Amino acid sequence: MSSPLRKFALIAAALAMSASSQAQSADAPRVRVTTSLGAFVIELNPDRAPLTVANFLRYVSEGYYTNTLFHRVVANFVIQGGGITPEYEAKSPHDPIPNEAGNGLQNLRGAVGLARAAGPHTGDAQFFVNVGNNADLDPLPTRWGYAVFGKVVEGMDVVDRISVQPTGAVGGLKADAPLKPVIIEGVTLIGGAPPAQ
Repeated sequence: MSSPLRKFALIAAALAMSASSQAQSADAPRVRVTTSLGAFVIELNPDRAPLTVANFLRYVSEGYYTNTLFHRVVANFVIQGGGITPEYEAKSPHDPIPNEAGNGLQNLRGAVGLARAAGPHTGDAQFFVNVGNNADLDPLPTRWGYAVFGKVVEGMDVVDRISVQPTGAVGGLKADAPLKPVIIEGVTLIGGAPPAQ
């Protein structure tokens, strides 16, 4: 193949790959998280985190997140919610799922991850949004990380607004709880193709 034709073929291949990745993004499921301080949109990544996305969408379809709190807010770190009621009672989740932290997605600003307890495979309903770049939450060969399964694509200003709310010990939570509750009014699927079950 001559040099000009080879260059043309490489450019065509690059454009096709770019169009393919854009189409994949257009088909990715998106949810709107509506809170008492505004709304933001999360684009989910079922290709990299299929179990975590399916788990999250199960809770969304059940209305589980409606009328829960962002109960843990740490400026320049994360906002976490999805499992505590405005009465500061823990909701009963489904069984935990396997940790998908080794999927290549990082806990960068705007990335959405699955919260968990100390054990690696203890994540169930609660999720968090990274307010800063949090490499300490990513996996290493010597430790499990926190699985990223999506990213905020609209409304990061709302996430930032939530992240700077005054916090303290409230309703049995020892620290980092907004003194004025930040309520998740609902999480709804708004676009893209949900992953096949």
